[in-house]
Amino acid sequence: MADATLITGPLLRFAGDPFATSWENAVLIDTDGAVLVEAGFIRAVGSAGALATAHPDVTRVHFGPDHLICPGFVDAHVHYPQTAIIASWGKRLIDWLNTYTFPEEMRLSDPDYAKAIASRYLDLVLTHGTTTVASYCTIEPHSVDALFDAAAGRNMRIVAGKTCMDRNAPDGLRDTAQSAYDDSKALIDRWHGTGRAHYAITPRFTPTSTPDQLAALGALWAERPDCLMQTHLSEQIDEISWVRELHPQARDYLDTYEAHGLLGERGLYGHAIHLEPREIDRLAETGAALVHCPTSNTFIGSGLFDMTGLTARGIPVGLATDTGGGSSFSMLRTMAAAYEIGQLRGTPLHAAQLMWLATAGSARSLHLGDQIGTLAQGFEADICVLNLASTPAIAQRVDQASGFWEAVFATIMMGDDRAVAGVWVAGERQPAASATAI
Repeated sequence: MADATLITGPLLRFAGDPFATSWENAVLIDTDGAVLVEAGFIRAVGSAGALATAHPDVTRVHFGPDHLICPGFVDAHVHYPQTAIIASWGKRLIDWLNTYTFPEEMRLSDPDYAKAIASRYLDLVLTHGTTTVASYCTIEPHSVDALFDAAAGRNMRIVAGKTCMDRNAPDGLRDTAQSAYDDSKALIDRWHGTGRAHYAITPRFTPTSTPDQLAALGALWAERPDCLMQTHLSEQIDEISWVRELHPQARDYLDTYEAHGLLGERGLYGHAIHLEPREIDRLAETGAALVHCPTSNTFIGSGLFDMTGLTARGIPVGLATDTGGGSSFSMLRTMAAAYEIGQLRGTPLHAAQLMWLATAGSARSLHLGDQIGTLAQGFEADICVLNLASTPAIAQRVDQASGFWEAVFATIMMGDDRAVAGVWVAGERQPAASATAI
């Protein structure tokens, strides 16, 4: 195993879903753990002493007791074309789209600019410990190619799709029902299942897709049910009112998707804050996943996601930055915002639940839970190592911590890219990470 690497130090492990059972039984920290990585995969997980004895000739990388070896973060809902406009001054959703999002997405009609933004975005998220994203692109097929190409060059596992819009958008950002179908189908044929790429059929949301376009994309999904389908659902009250005006015959917002074949187990519905009881029932019945985007929900004043109530119904939930409506590229900041929203609802989340959401939970929502998001034998070696004392402010808090989870929580609440001490993508260590090589 000359090319193998043994990464040792405190290790985060999952034994179950901390929303389905107690977090104490579902999420564990092995303070003397180790991960053996070879040829892009995790070959073994166990105690550092045992694995070091069994594999004396491998390269070793050791992290001390103030670190945590985790799965790479999985960001389940982003808009990479919005990278350059992140943290634009607050507007409501529709105003924000018209003022910032649509003009910036039109800039990606230039293939060179699309390539530059795709590379910039992936480099930024890697510095924050994120190794997989599910992204919306623009209506331009080359914007999808740009992101898949950039991810392939970094060997990142990725989900992406051409955003489809044929109404209520500027002239330069509208396609048609037919072109949305044709372009998406061609992109599926080119990318889906190639390397570490997965395609997601992507109607932006009901207000920007006519019934004909929704039906065309529903037909495409029926033809290619192995693909994911991602869209937005019930983000803001005024958005829901707009959908009601556009579709007076629909029972609710979700019904505008369901009526056109866009509700299913491999569906991903971002935000889902203001759901009706029927919508919750149908989501639970179909096994569709929701994606919680806490920083964007607070940034543009959308509302408070009901994590506890929805997970109690067995609905899979992922966690996401929602770049650039979200205000950070960091999944640490996103976990902190999810905690804060839980507090406002009276149901605060434990650090163990937050870490699971940002890794295994998001991977499950993307139907990749058997490949990424967990440090276990046979999984792909996407790994993030956190320094739990990365700044003086965090270190002084950790000095007072009564246990390991208190130390982890301090980094969730106050950490940023400085807390990322190492990142591996498909077993390859990324540059600019600090650790002790042995």
